[in-house]
Amino acid sequence: MNKKISLFTLAAALVAVPVLAAPGADGNAVQTRADAQARATQMFAKMDANKDGKLDATDRAAQRAERQAKRFASLDADGNGSISKAEWDKHGADRAAKRAERGEKRAEAGEAGEGKRHHGMRGGHGKRGGHHGMMMGKADTDGDKAISQAEFQTAAMARFDAADANKDGQVTAEERQAQRGAWRAKRGAAPAAPANQ
Repeated sequence: MNKKISLFTLAAALVAVPVLAAPGADGNAVQTRADAQARATQMFAKMDANKDGKLDATDRAAQRAERQAKRFASLDADGNGSISKAEWDKHGADRAAKRAERGEKRAEAGEAGEGKRHHGMRGGHGKRGGHHGMMMGKADTDGDKAISQAEFQTAAMARFDAADANKDGQVTAEERQAQRGAWRAKRGAAPAAPANQ
């Protein structure tokens, strides 16, 4: 179950936001249905690491390995295949400096940012995947624990259609903003899960 949620979380992160957040092909703020279809096709191709026509645990493992290799390379400053204490200490100092910078920015924002919590990929529900995981669980319409290109495309187009409030085949910046507001409201109104399930 956890692997399925992780896969769906990854897919959702790439489907839910970029397909609707990207402007149209001509760079304007309006996105057409064709733009959304093309974007979904590109994203699926990028996510399908082994090019087998489906998104599953194998793709997730390949993406994780790629991220780990990039992270190792970023720590291995001299490229010698090992991380020295000096490289590790520099990494720690850089992270501490970034945290301090973020803290200063939050302090500058003052009370405006107070009470807001970032839940990352948890979707604000305390479970890995949150609403994104559930959305992608619905995308796996045949229940095979993999998302085919057709399932991925269908899910992306459903998100587009939901955002296209006036059903003119285009999503404007205003429609995207309204859809985000509706998703946030829905997340905030979601009932808490019973503790003893």
